[in-house]
Amino acid sequence: MERVILGIDEVGRGPYAGPLVIGACILPTDRENNPWISELNDSKKLTRIKREELYKIIKEKAVSATGWVSASELDEIGISEALRLATRRAVEKIRKTKTPFSEIIIDGISNFLSNTSLSKYVTTMKKADFYVKEVSAASIVAKVERDNYMIKLAEKYPGYGFEKHVGYGTRQHQAAMEKLGLTPEHRCSFAPVRKLKNTTKIGNKAEGIVADFLEKSGHEILARNYKTKLFEVDIISEKDGVVYFTEVKHRRNSDYGSPKMFVDEKKIEKMKLGAECLMKNKNKSFRLAVGCTLGEDFRFLEWFPLDF
Repeated sequence: MERVILGIDEVGRGPYAGPLVIGACILPTDRENNPWISELNDSKKLTRIKREELYKIIKEKAVSATGWVSASELDEIGISEALRLATRRAVEKIRKTKTPFSEIIIDGISNFLSNTSLSKYVTTMKKADFYVKEVSAASIVAKVERDNYMIKLAEKYPGYGFEKHVGYGTRQHQAAMEKLGLTPEHRCSFAPVRKLKNTTKIGNKAEGIVADFLEKSGHEILARNYKTKLFEVDIISEKDGVVYFTEVKHRRNSDYGSPKMFVDEKKIEKMKLGAECLMKNKNKSFRLAVGCTLGEDFRFLEWFPLDF
């Protein structure tokens, strides 16, 4: 049997959101009649247009497949097992085509097929996506399919910029997560996402306690966690014809000052700007306020209007 390589590469190991995708590919052995093979390279070194052009040729003239692990699956089993699972899924699709191969080359230093019957056929190689055309093709297939998925995700979850950063931890993505919260496609096992999720849970709990206090004090809650492109308000309430815009602060302890100390002039000015924008052309007065909770038990501390 002539040497036939099954190339394997992964895309999406490090993003904060979206699936992990493994590409697998077997190229035609007749290189003379397939000159396009010489154009294959690491997907990251190709332009988007060139990747998509080569992707179409690979899908037509080669044998390829992808294995996917969702963000929720990855959170459950961890990144190492996710890489093995996605690889097994991709290889299983290749084997169903009945296309023979004599060797498997995986980009990197980890054998994702260890402890399987195929492990003995595996060679791991750093930068294989650059040196081995089959691995280059696998990287292109995985990259194009994952990018297309993230572009569709951008339509489902507008505002996150998935079509641009495809889930990676860019400054734009971090800002979007902080402003809009997390989607089901975010990997909550990744530290930056987990930290934000925990912060969001704390904020929601503190807001709920302050909202309960306001309702018991005769306020009608008009909105919670109200967000626009320019600003956000934790609680909007109304009492006796006055609309209150409340910023909620929680501290685990008072070692570094009370919660209200963390509402600075810059924050107050931003709150005022947002309130004025929302109340424009409305025949009602409004006030800014701060609500505070403290401690591990989230006990209500105080609520007070601000003077500005």
